[in-house]
Amino acid sequence: MSAEAYERERQNNARLDELSAKVSALRGVTIDIFDEARAHDVIDSTTDTFSTMTTQLKGSAGRLGRMAASGNKVAVFKLSGIVIGAVLVLYYAWRLLFG
Repeated sequence: MSAEAYERERQNNARLDELSAKVSALRGVTIDIFDEARAHDVIDSTTDTFSTMTTQLKGSAGRLGRMAASGNKVAVFKLSGIVIGAVLVLYYAWRLLFG
C-alpha cells in the first residue's frame, strides 16, 4: 500500500473516533433528557396527589365545621377528640422522624 492509502486510513480512523465520541455524547444527553422527563412525571403525579388530598381535607373540615356549628354536644366532643388525636399523631410522627 502506498503512503497515501495509509494517510487516508488514518484520517478515516480519526473521523470515526470523532463520530463515535459525538454519538456517545448524544446518547448521554438523550439519557439525561429521559431522566429529567421521568422526574417531572413523578413531580406532576405528586402534585396531583397533594391537590386531591387538599380538596378532600377541605371537604372534611367543612363537614366537621357544620357538625360543630349545629350545637350538638356529642358532635363537639367528637370534633375535639379528632383534633386532639390528629395533633398527637403529628407530634409522635414528628418525633419519630426527626427526633
